[in-house]
Amino acid sequence: MVHDKLSLDGKRIIITAGGNGIGRAMAECFASAGATVSICDISDENFKNLLASGTAKHAEICDVSNFLALEKYFGNAVKTLNGLDIIINNAGISGPNALIEDIDPEEWQRTIDVDLNGVFYGSKLAIPHLKNNGSGVIINISSSAAFFGYPNRSPYNAAKWALVGLTKTMAMELGRFNIRVNAICPGSVNGERIEKVILDESKSRNISVEEVQKSYVKHVSMGTFMETEDIANAAMYLVSDMGRYVSGQILGVDGHTESLSQH
Repeated sequence: MVHDKLSLDGKRIIITAGGNGIGRAMAECFASAGATVSICDISDENFKNLLASGTAKHAEICDVSNFLALEKYFGNAVKTLNGLDIIINNAGISGPNALIEDIDPEEWQRTIDVDLNGVFYGSKLAIPHLKNNGSGVIINISSSAAFFGYPNRSPYNAAKWALVGLTKTMAMELGRFNIRVNAICPGSVNGERIEKVILDESKSRNISVEEVQKSYVKHVSMGTFMETEDIANAAMYLVSDMGRYVSGQILGVDGHTESLSQH
């Protein structure tokens, strides 16, 4: 039955940046399917509610770009969960909105550290546990920006393209251990993050927020933004038995982005 294949009973899951947005939607989706979830985030703003509701069994403040901090969090999370079956490398930042020659090298490095190195660190820490199980799932959250060039967003774009190659490579390395690795590429997802991105772009291009919003929708075949639940639903398929032979795939959940907004 489809319901049985979507059950996550007994599954132990880590979600980075699980306190809000896409990460929170995934935590709620997985917990409702029976999984035990640990989350980390750079702020504990929503931890109390997530722990009280049973959405998360464990939560800690952690910056994924700091390997030692992430290693400490993993140790606590795996101990609390009594193991690990699935990791969602969800943490990411938007990075600067500027031409390459105007980007501060520190802003470039910070974006790469979070959006790319954080995924590497999380995967590196998770893989020994998954190998020990004889199975597991890794999902990396990339972006529809991984399919195109993205003027004024070069560090973000570079990191998200790199995640595609990293995902493909991990799938090749880990398939023989029955570990599946996929990437989800969201489009524009409603929420605080995209609102900030749009505001920053409106300032850098000297046009209104409304014009930026229209330009985003204009280049999407289905003419719409996504909701966080849409990304969570795709992740649910990939981590469940419904997707048991899906690996090395780059799944766009974006209403089909034809191109990125023109500048």
